[in-house]
Amino acid sequence: MTTVTDIVLVHSSDLHVDNDPHQNPYGEDGTTGLRVVLEAGKAHNAHFVLLVGDVFDNNRQPPHILERSTELLADAGRPVLILPGNHDPVTPDSVYLRGAFAQLPHVHIIGVRHEKAVHFPEFDVEFWGHAHTDYGNMVPLREPHPRSARWHICLAHGHYEEDGAIPLRPSWLMSDAELHATEADYVALGHWNRPVKVGPDKVNAYYSGSPDLAKTVNVVRLTHNGQVEVSREPIAW
Repeated sequence: MTTVTDIVLVHSSDLHVDNDPHQNPYGEDGTTGLRVVLEAGKAHNAHFVLLVGDVFDNNRQPPHILERSTELLADAGRPVLILPGNHDPVTPDSVYLRGAFAQLPHVHIIGVRHEKAVHFPEFDVEFWGHAHTDYGNMVPLREPHPRSARWHICLAHGHYEEDGAIPLRPSWLMSDAELHATEADYVALGHWNRPVKVGPDKVNAYYSGSPDLAKTVNVVRLTHNGQVEVSREPIAW
C-alpha cells in the first residue's frame, strides 16, 4: 500500500463546457473552464480532481468539443472524478457515452464507469454520489453510501435548502438532515455558481462555485491526523 501523508483534492463544478461562444462564459474556447481547473489540479499537486456536475452545458456537444475535452482529461496527470449533473445527465445521447474520455483509465464517471462509488484502496479513500440520469427531479443525497474507507467523500449536484425553509426551487433539493446523514468527511457540492459552505457547522459541505464566476477552486486537504482543511484558491487563466 502506498504511504500518503496528506491527500489533496481540487473541487470544482459547473464548468459548462460548450461549443457556442455566445452561450458559454469563456468566448471562443468553450473548454477553457475544464482546462483551468485541471491546471489547478496540477498546480496544487492534487491527488484527485472532483468535477461535480454540469461539466458540459448540455449533451449536444459536437465531436471537436468532445475531442478537445478528451485531450485535456488525458493530460490531467491524476484521477479525475466526474458526477454528471442536471445539464449533462447520463441520457442515451450523453456526452459521457459519446466522448472517448470515458475510456481513459484515470477518469472515473459516476453513473457510467461506476454505478455509485469509487474506492481507491492505496489512499484509503472512497468517493460516492448519485449521477443525474435524466432531466427530471431526483434526490442527490438519497441512500447514503456506508463508510468503507478511512476517508469518506460525497459528491452531490443539487440545490441546498436549510431545514424548515420554504424551497425557492422545486428540484434536486438537499437538506441539513441529508447532509448530516452522509457522515462524509467532505461533501463536494455542485449546482450553485457561487462558492459557499452550507449545512450544519459540523458537516464539511461546500459549493465550489463555477470557475468563471468564482475565479477559484476549493482545495481540500485530508491530513494525516484526520483533519479536513478547506481553502479557496485562485485559478490562472
